[in-house]
Amino acid sequence: MLHVQNQTTNIVLVDRGRVADSYWSKLKGLIGVRELAKGDGLLIKPCKGVHCMFMSIPIDVLYLDKDDQVIGFDADMRPWAIGRVYPDSSSVLELPSGTIARTATKPGDQLEIRML
Repeated sequence: MLHVQNQTTNIVLVDRGRVADSYWSKLKGLIGVRELAKGDGLLIKPCKGVHCMFMSIPIDVLYLDKDDQVIGFDADMRPWAIGRVYPDSSSVLELPSGTIARTATKPGDQLEIRML
């Protein structure tokens, strides 16, 4: 189980997430997911950008560097949208839509990512 806490704000972003780190798990991502509840999330690594093709829900996306620091975001990405590409991104964290605004997460914030 994936746990992600914003160390800068001391707010938990994910408390029951998963990791996509193989070809197939990254290809599937959140396709087929009908609801992403508060506390859910998907860490995709390695990853420099995402798309929402074939998805049915909007998501928030955080782009992280190799030290798990937020370097950018796409808030409220709608199905069929294409996100930005961050060449310095090492991983991407997909979250329920509204998480970025609700938690005031921003570039420069340091995340702590743990597997429980």
